[in-house]
Amino acid sequence: MASIASPAPPPTGFSDDNPRQRINFRLWQITMSAVTLLITIWFFTLNSLAGILALVVAKHVWVAILAAGLTRYPNRPGPSETPPQRA
Repeated sequence: MASIASPAPPPTGFSDDNPRQRINFRLWQITMSAVTLLITIWFFTLNSLAGILALVVAKHVWVAILAAGLTRYPNRPGPSETPPQRA
């Protein structure tokens, strides 16, 4: 009986990144968040006004760190999930 080769899987738009790069990037995010927190705490030891200003700046830094992670390594759909179809 002749066997027919199965078709190639459809492209999903996700590249197979090196898992080590993902881990290094997540560690970078955690490290930068911790450094931002420590600098903010240090500004609070100077005086309250400097601490409040540092907290306002830190909030924006944390959002930027989070946004960098959302766009660089998007969540991949699981085996039971299907990616959204474009119209």
